[in-house]
Amino acid sequence: MAELLANIHGLWEVVRFPLGAFMCLAGSLLCLVGTVGVLRFPDIYTRLHAASITDTSGAALVLIGMMLLSPGWLVISKLFAICVFLFLTSPTASHALANAAHTAGIQPVIGRVGSSDAEGEDA
Repeated sequence: MAELLANIHGLWEVVRFPLGAFMCLAGSLLCLVGTVGVLRFPDIYTRLHAASITDTSGAALVLIGMMLLSPGWLVISKLFAICVFLFLTSPTASHALANAAHTAGIQPVIGRVGSSDAEGEDA
């Protein structure tokens, strides 16, 4: 039994570094996709959706990857606390921004961007 546990521990030490690097890379790519969405989408509501969903998920992937790469439990617990803080504050901030935009009377863009409602009108 001890031999099996030693083999599992050795395998885990080999697998965790590439897995952690892959998760950090995937999280940073997800944050990059969210940035492109913020630049390309037409109104504040769709931009906020792109920013909040992808940045929360991307940051969580990066933090989990860093947890896999970390040397000890103290670092893992700090990264976990950051992850919990991020999951509590990011959706709350996005909701507050969307509520402020709605209260200010900003309307979402309906339909295709750049299309006209009637023939002969410019968008």
